[in-house]
Amino acid sequence: MSSANTLVPRQRPVIAIDGPAGAGKSTLAAHLARKFGFLNLETGAMYRALALKAIDSDLDMDSEAELLTLCDKTTIVLEPIRDGNRVLLDGMDVSRRVRDADVTAAASRASVHPLVREWMVAQQRALGAAGGVVMEGRDIGTAVFPDAEVKIFLDAAPEVRGNRRYRQVASDVREPIPVTETAVIEEMKARDERDRNRAQSPLKPAPDAVILDSTGMSLDEVLARSEAIVQGYLDAGN
Repeated sequence: MSSANTLVPRQRPVIAIDGPAGAGKSTLAAHLARKFGFLNLETGAMYRALALKAIDSDLDMDSEAELLTLCDKTTIVLEPIRDGNRVLLDGMDVSRRVRDADVTAAASRASVHPLVREWMVAQQRALGAAGGVVMEGRDIGTAVFPDAEVKIFLDAAPEVRGNRRYRQVASDVREPIPVTETAVIEEMKARDERDRNRAQSPLKPAPDAVILDSTGMSLDEVLARSEAIVQGYLDAGN
């Protein structure tokens, strides 16, 4: 779990949680942050914030040049709270809006651009540089913090992840567009395809990550197993 070549000395560890959409990374990250007294930094919310601004600016999500221009005049701040983060976009609280389906879909398209990812990685490294954080996303352990002391890759079958996301969306009274479970699962598979095959930082486990497939696991089992991984690192005297 601990990288052999630490890039920056830290007093407290970085816990990197990666995995595909709908795997439960946000729930796990929030739990581990509370359990061990770390900050919970949800990097996916940063991509969604940028996508939201692109939507409001009527930009083309497939145009890297347009998105890069937007990056240069965008400030995204994560303020950790008990169950996640408060997301501030240019000083405005967009915590709820960035969870909407249209923003999530747009973020998936925007995040495939290599230069956009480079800009975002720089922001994320600054947030977690001091350690004592749980960071979750798609490439924390491979690109953002390849020297993270603890790395967990949380996965599950797309049908399971799609069902979880469908139940989440269906229970959201703010969601204006009716969706079917089949449509959500198909969108999940399409996102997987984009994430795993993008040119910059494709979604994949770091070589030293612990892989947790939660397809047949309960939430309590996932939390307990992850707690044990982190506690094992801390008990080793690192």
